[in-house]
Amino acid sequence: MTSTHEARTGAAREDDPSRSTGSASERDRRPGTHGSTPSVERPLDAPRPAPPRTKRARATLLAIGLAIALLAGCLLSAMIGQLYIPPGEVVGFVLGGLGIDWLPGPSHEFGAAALAEVRFPRIVLTLLVGAALAVAGALMQGIFGNPLAEPGSVGVSSGAAVGASFSILFGLTFLGPFTTPAFAFVAGLVTTFLVYALSRTGGRTEVITLILTGVAVNAVCGALIAFITFKVPTQAREQIVFWQMGSLNGSRWEQVLLVAPLIVVGAALAIAMGRKLDLLSLGEKAARHVGVDVERVRVLSMVYVALLVSAAVAFAGIIAFVGLVVPHIIRMIIGPAHRALLLCSVLGGAFLLTMADLAARTLVEFADLPIGMLTSLIGGPFFFYLIRRSRTKGGGWQ
Repeated sequence: MTSTHEARTGAAREDDPSRSTGSASERDRRPGTHGSTPSVERPLDAPRPAPPRTKRARATLLAIGLAIALLAGCLLSAMIGQLYIPPGEVVGFVLGGLGIDWLPGPSHEFGAAALAEVRFPRIVLTLLVGAALAVAGALMQGIFGNPLAEPGSVGVSSGAAVGASFSILFGLTFLGPFTTPAFAFVAGLVTTFLVYALSRTGGRTEVITLILTGVAVNAVCGALIAFITFKVPTQAREQIVFWQMGSLNGSRWEQVLLVAPLIVVGAALAIAMGRKLDLLSLGEKAARHVGVDVERVRVLSMVYVALLVSAAVAFAGIIAFVGLVVPHIIRMIIGPAHRALLLCSVLGGAFLLTMADLAARTLVEFADLPIGMLTSLIGGPFFFYLIRRSRTKGGGWQ
């Protein structure tokens, strides 16, 4: 009897909803419940993408910060050297050139000549070369969709080195001091177009084929440089080796006037392609679906990269890792939008190379270190970090 009574009582409790789950009013008062409809809880730590306004503000702040840092770096570079010139005198010299006599110029008898003929041409050429290499690196990473891509991936730097070595080997001087830079510039362009032509199949160019072709052409160019270095006399050999290490020593206004139009036009055209590069980053199929001519974008990007890098290395020699380090750091700060990325890369590349050139002039007294060596010392460890980061993330571009 007892067991029968307990069973009936238990059945009655199960049938009574107020006993098992509480009254309807109690259920309505519970958080996350609305009548009989179950709730779906949202994870509190779910990542939320930054709104466009936040990204634009971040890019604007970064551009302003880089511009201020670049102006400070240029002022510091103009001040420091074998002859120290106070900052007020440097600013006074610049303002005096603009017809503004607010501050006195250099007090030293050779101060004005040092600024006008030695330091300012070198500073301006450094800004142009750094901006060109950084923009070219951002373009390469955009069309390849890989943060480890750099201008050297398509052989433009090694091709330019072959051209310069060829000029030194035969002692060509028909263009005077511009003979070796002219050979480097033309050889860099020709090598880039050769890589593109060899990687093109059926009217299309696959990214992996382009990269592998660039590796093969770089290997051939390296062998040619080694053979030329072996054949030339000792003095010419030293000249080839020093050119490959990169240096901005002996920069002149004539060089600036030759390089500036090429780099300014190339950088402006590259920035104008920012929207198409954004669409290309979604994938080839998606880009074609919205009307992007993928092959044309790649061809133009290769042309701009060849123009920028060939103009940069013609007088400065090979300067490694600027095109790798700068765009990737900026991308980590402001995101992958290419127009802002390219604009900030101009400032970031110019700033990085200005600081590297200042170190090359001042680290060792009465010596001018190869600037390519210093950028490699910075870029090498960062390149290793990128490899480790990509491996940790599964090889993707995170």
